[in-house]
Amino acid sequence: MTRTMRQRCRTIVSTSALTALLAAAAISPAAVAAPPASDAGSAVNTAAQQAPPTVANGTLDNGATWRAEVPADWNGKLVLFAHGFRGGTDNPAWDRGFAPTAEELIKRGYAVASSSYAETGWALETAAQDQLDTMAAFEKQFGEADRVIAMGRSMGGLVTSMMAEIPGAGIDGAVSTCGLVGGGVALNNYQLDAAHAAAALILPGQDIRLTGFTTPEQSDATIASLKAALQEATESAEGRARIALVATLLNTPTELDGVDVTDPEALAAAQAKLVLGTLPTVIERRHTIVNAAGGDSGWTAGVDYAKLLHSSDRRKQVEHMYGLAGLGLSDDLATITANADIEPDENALGWMLRTSTPTGELQVPLLATHTLVDLLAPVEYQEEYAETVRQAGERSLFRQAFIDREGHCSFTVAENVASIEAMDQRLETGYWANVAKTSVLQKNAESLGLDGAAFVDFRPGEFINDRDWNVKF
Repeated sequence: MTRTMRQRCRTIVSTSALTALLAAAAISPAAVAAPPASDAGSAVNTAAQQAPPTVANGTLDNGATWRAEVPADWNGKLVLFAHGFRGGTDNPAWDRGFAPTAEELIKRGYAVASSSYAETGWALETAAQDQLDTMAAFEKQFGEADRVIAMGRSMGGLVTSMMAEIPGAGIDGAVSTCGLVGGGVALNNYQLDAAHAAAALILPGQDIRLTGFTTPEQSDATIASLKAALQEATESAEGRARIALVATLLNTPTELDGVDVTDPEALAAAQAKLVLGTLPTVIERRHTIVNAAGGDSGWTAGVDYAKLLHSSDRRKQVEHMYGLAGLGLSDDLATITANADIEPDENALGWMLRTSTPTGELQVPLLATHTLVDLLAPVEYQEEYAETVRQAGERSLFRQAFIDREGHCSFTVAENVASIEAMDQRLETGYWANVAKTSVLQKNAESLGLDGAAFVDFRPGEFINDRDWNVKF
């Protein structure tokens, strides 16, 4: 189907049409070789750099604002960027964190557009449609783009993945970076698993609220109790062992800079610090998701925590720490499971499945990139996403790339640009060939002469916190 034909069949998708869309994938080597992705990319035009881009701003019908920057030598290609989660009320259309990448893309001839979304917080009710409406507003002002590549980071990576599954949306390809691609339900559940284990084992017998927060004050009370208890727990072998279990349920990374992964005690100490920093953050944000969904979609009821740990590649470390402490791991797992009685708000669960959970039914090619150490979007999400895409039968449209670095969305500009140009090459030729191969991405990123790159071959471990959406409570 030509770009023009896609444009004609594009519909402004209703919110209800942004239905549950799950994703997963496998990376299969292509038999056909392709030229380096940089060959298909747009070389920097020195003369055009001297002319500032044309800037356009606007407001959508629902109040979301949008912004676009179009270079003087526009190559006809549009990068439609979706920003991540925002707390508070500040909600600009142009994302400051993405600005350096946008600047480089514009130098290379791409136009860039983005929206604020109608709301801050967990904006999945309208975010995908806000992006598509931004694309429509852009094309009304600047004319139809020859090619549209959707790109997003963090929550925006999830938004981008959802857009890639909408039939006739009008985008041609997608790049999801550091995306919450396991979906909103999995996000709520893995974080709840860790909080539940911490409360049951480190604050036994206390009535600690873990779900249904609707105000910051409610979550702040839980955070204060858990932080104090976790801090005290670090001072004993028993406490450190239990924190190691909590860290595993939270998918806390093990490949940490300066930490000997062969030393379980050193690793546990490092993970304890990460748990102390991460768990309060994710609990603090939970109320924004609850308010958006009209209830809490997370649950522990029916979860067998011994089974979860058994499937984790971190299991032996937890067993070692429990052995040092002289604790019975099976006893603690039985305690967590016996106290797992939290059920979801079914309407909220339905909302999250509809708006915030990919199905894997990709309509366009998608490249997902992720750092190896990510505290807010664990790299194991990519394993879950890949599996879902495979189950949907769309693995041919999907590729993944990994970056050997710590941090949430801590990509270099070169890595982002190389990912966009890899997708551009995929769309130009109609084949993946080798454009998403680690060595090719690395070579092309380095050839940009920007801020370096660290693409690496990697296969993430299993995401142990997945659930059966069809469970009956």
